[in-house]
Amino acid sequence: MIETPLVSCDDHLDLNMLPADVWTRRMGEKWGDRAPHIEIAENGMAQWIADGQSWGMWSGKPFRFGDGPKPILTAYDRGGIDDTSELRAGNPVLRLQDMDRDKVWAHIVFGPVTSIKTADPEFMAACYAAYNDWLYEDFCVAAPDRLIGVAMLPPHPEPAIAELKRLAARGGVRQANLQIAVAEPRLEDPRWEPLFALLEESGIVLSFHVTVFPGVTKAFDKYKGSPGATFLHAKMFIEQFLDPFVDLFAWGILERHPGLKIVIAESGVGWVPWVVEELDYRHYRLWECADYWDDKGGIPHKLKPSEVFRRQVYGTFQQSPTAMRLLEFWGPDNLLWASDYPHPDSIWPNSQRTISQTMGHMAIDDVRRICGGNAAKLYGLDLSKATVLGKLDVGYEAVAAE
Repeated sequence: MIETPLVSCDDHLDLNMLPADVWTRRMGEKWGDRAPHIEIAENGMAQWIADGQSWGMWSGKPFRFGDGPKPILTAYDRGGIDDTSELRAGNPVLRLQDMDRDKVWAHIVFGPVTSIKTADPEFMAACYAAYNDWLYEDFCVAAPDRLIGVAMLPPHPEPAIAELKRLAARGGVRQANLQIAVAEPRLEDPRWEPLFALLEESGIVLSFHVTVFPGVTKAFDKYKGSPGATFLHAKMFIEQFLDPFVDLFAWGILERHPGLKIVIAESGVGWVPWVVEELDYRHYRLWECADYWDDKGGIPHKLKPSEVFRRQVYGTFQQSPTAMRLLEFWGPDNLLWASDYPHPDSIWPNSQRTISQTMGHMAIDDVRRICGGNAAKLYGLDLSKATVLGKLDVGYEAVAAE
């Protein structure tokens, strides 16, 4: 048994859990009724309305979609919390109580994914800025050592760069998320280059987070409502990341910006080794014909993709026995444990038990790094301040006792 600070590197604050005044208090004077606000539909469901269209439901008003069993459970269901109208994830006091219950010291908090929908660039920029200001000024400030907010960037280069400049100037921002499933154009476009340069200069970590909304890939259109659709998530998680992940290496983005750190969140980490291995092979094939490229500008890819990967890329996971057996590839410094609170895939409030079950065979130092130490180094956290410690059955002694 060991005691160690746990830092969960992928947790959530979804649209349904945000306070009703996140946008109206900061945008209402200029944008009036166009600003995101709460309205009650005819069926009694509360929903976010912005610029005349629905963004999705709000849980601040109790509502049931129907009687009988639920088709999908969240962490709250598994934790015995039936009433979500308290907006626990968006209430820092209640969220901290849930973290204490799970014995997790800190959360890296991702905001709503693909929820800001508008064709008006100015309105979009205002919505992103207002959310980010609320995140740092009203939410994280309640416990800045424990609630590590991830800023949201618009999915297009120019507004993303403008918002990142604003965030870098204000300071205190450790990570910014680009919702890669809807980002346009692709990352090799030179319009993104100033964003990568600014991230490197500011030290702000860039993250890509998966989304499961069907509009992203249309994967559920034909199969929605069937048991088989549940399995399509496995495909969606990988396909959203594959192109941009390869782009980071194929077009030399990471090699040009050696100080840029990337976190791939909730996409699974078991598929990554083969892709990087294949990239290394393609790198070898490229240099095997170096004489062909001598009079064509040469080959800009100097480092093997695996070398760049270990220097700059991190991956989050909740429970992955496969990943734990790929530690030789990933190395103990590039994996980031997460609880995914309060999503359906979350292991809250059973994080200690799950870690012990999936990492019990591992070396204690590796577990400490993966479950908190790597995050502390990446985000500049002082874990000596942690007053909440996880108790884990890990290490060779734990294995021998079985």
